[in-house]
Amino acid sequence: MNALKRRHAVLKMTKGMRYGLSTKEKQAKEAIRHAGTHAFEGRKDKKNDYRRLWQVQISSLVKEQGLSYSKFMGALKKNDILINRKMLAELAQDAPETFLKIVEKVK
Repeated sequence: MNALKRRHAVLKMTKGMRYGLSTKEKQAKEAIRHAGTHAFEGRKDKKNDYRRLWQVQISSLVKEQGLSYSKFMGALKKNDILINRKMLAELAQDAPETFLKIVEKVK
């Protein structure tokens, strides 16, 4: 009985996949293993994607003030302003006047 439950569980996970991946147990197990690997990599890639997005958002407002992104981030560190990129990007979008005050402080 347990073997049958396990088989059904494996095939349930691969429901909707093409060809034999959704109907043949051996191929289904392989598909699950590969899908798990890709899912793991995707979770790691997502963090990099967001960091790049925040850098672009910060950079666009900083360039208007005559600074480059790298000079701005370096100036933040020198002035001991500990705001992460996510918060800076949110400030740049939602409260540009506050973001500009930070830029003026580090100039």
